Amino acid sequence: QVQLQESGPGLVKPSQTLSLTCTVSGDSITENPYYWNWIRQPPGKGLEWMGVITHGGNTYYSPSLQSRTSISRDTTKNQFTLQLESVTPEDTAVYYCTRGPGVRHYDYWGQGTQVTVSS
Repeated sequence: QVQLQESGPGLVKPSQTLSLTCTVSGDSITENPYYWNWIRQPPGKGLEWMGVITHGGNTYYSPSLQSRTSISRDTTKNQFTLQLESVTPEDTAVYYCTRGPGVRHYDYWGQGTQVTVSS
């Protein structure tokens, strides 16, 4: 059974960098041809795809977030990480990590983690 678990601070101050980690079990983030995504949902809004890292380590980002977003991985821990720079209250959302067979296609989700940007 594939499981994904997000972890990171629930509260970030404006202008700081948000950093979240997704720990994967039941699958390898490098061995199988899947895409590992970050998605978020602000309060009262729909899902927003942020970016992806492929099993080969290539990264792709949403054009609207590309200048502030970085996704990396630690293959020894089977984890991938999201960093979002210069956050504002508009970055307050539930953040999810997912697995999928392609970009913006998802078959497994983490439970999500609430991140609030506030001073």
